[in-house]
Amino acid sequence: MGGIADYSGSLVMQMPIAEACHVAVQRHAASDQPPRLRILSFRHGAAFEADLSELFPGGEPLGYTAARTFFRRDPSHAWAAYVGGALVVMAREAGLRFDWGLSILVSSGVPEGKGVSSSAAVEVSVMAALAAAHGARIDGRTLALLCQKGENAVVGAPCGVMDQMSAALGEEARLLALRCQPAEVQGSAPIPPHLQFWGVDSGIVHSVGGSDYGHVRVGTFMGLRIMSQLAAQARCSGASSSGSNGGSSSDGEVAPVGNGYLANVPPSTFAMCYEARLPEATSGADFLGQYSSHWDAATQIDPAQTYAVRTPAGHPVHENFRVHAFRQVLAAPPGGPEQLEVLGELMRQSHASYSRCGLGSDGTDRLVELVAEERAAAEAAGEEPALYGAKITGGGSGGTVCVLGVAGPRGEAALQRVVQRYSHERQYTPKVFRGSSAGAAAFGHLRLRRREGSAPSPAGPSA
Repeated sequence: MGGIADYSGSLVMQMPIAEACHVAVQRHAASDQPPRLRILSFRHGAAFEADLSELFPGGEPLGYTAARTFFRRDPSHAWAAYVGGALVVMAREAGLRFDWGLSILVSSGVPEGKGVSSSAAVEVSVMAALAAAHGARIDGRTLALLCQKGENAVVGAPCGVMDQMSAALGEEARLLALRCQPAEVQGSAPIPPHLQFWGVDSGIVHSVGGSDYGHVRVGTFMGLRIMSQLAAQARCSGASSSGSNGGSSSDGEVAPVGNGYLANVPPSTFAMCYEARLPEATSGADFLGQYSSHWDAATQIDPAQTYAVRTPAGHPVHENFRVHAFRQVLAAPPGGPEQLEVLGELMRQSHASYSRCGLGSDGTDRLVELVAEERAAAEAAGEEPALYGAKITGGGSGGTVCVLGVAGPRGEAALQRVVQRYSHERQYTPKVFRGSSAGAAAFGHLRLRRREGSAPSPAGPSA
């Protein structure tokens, strides 16, 4: 729960999936000159190789714009930005030096394009391995924020921090509770034994670098800027449940409502003070002519494009409220199907809000419909449903649908009926994600040292 509201400061709840990414880092000998960077991924074809001097001319790291251009010069190697970008970020933000050459091997079981944080898994595992190999102590929260910086600044994808935090600090079978202002961990919630979550792949490729995601993010920050201007003009009051109510700062600049996070605006305040005053949509040129900036460093406004504003701005306001309610209901003592019904309704509301923002897809919508039809069929037969709700995940526009149901054989059987119907209709067999695993901080690292002069074992050389 939370999804794209992470970049608006929402409370989010997320659990790592069972699939994982493993990374091996080998430092070359000092005599290996010039120092080179070699990256090999089991998922991608040719290895990426470059002299480290290309990333560190004169011993200093490239700027982020230059690093983005460097990794984009060969489209077949664009994937290497998720790996090599970590070196640039760690050097610029954490002061690490990479004087020796490096070989990096990436082996990921997290499928790409399915909305299950494949990029975050790679970023976090790469950076954790690099830190361990260079003796750097970086806590999980800082590591996640550095990984987000890499995806925003080097890869060029305007993601929030939710996925990186889950990959770094997530716990097995628990939902990490995170207030994204920018990344405040508020504990974790165990999954009650009587319910279960599954992920069902729609088969529609998802990307946070896509135009829909970027357009919605731009529109959201446009809404923040306009709402702050309204507060400065004293046309609204009580704008925030925490932090700044907006208005004018001491130097005359417009102060952002909610300390810059739309999630801090209560739904009632949004409805009474802002919603009707926000434009349904605006062109980039008109917005820039009136406001000059939308306060978001991760995206740029295209003057020639038209952006929805009212709906994207309202999404994090209501999503934050839904996630808080979800957390409280999840923690309540089991009380029969009522608990599952409320959780399922909150998930359906979240899914509908994604669709209103333009981040739905026919495949994910159909999976949510099939879950609803499965529930309706059980109720029509006088039986207690086994599935209660479903929603699109991550950045939307395809990817994976999260399904809520009862744990055990009854829930599994109901889920399989949904999967079989979807497979028959789409001629596509979706992958089902079950279970979870620990994040990088809990997993830690292994260090292998080669002993000089040691003889190989009778079984052959060791790995």
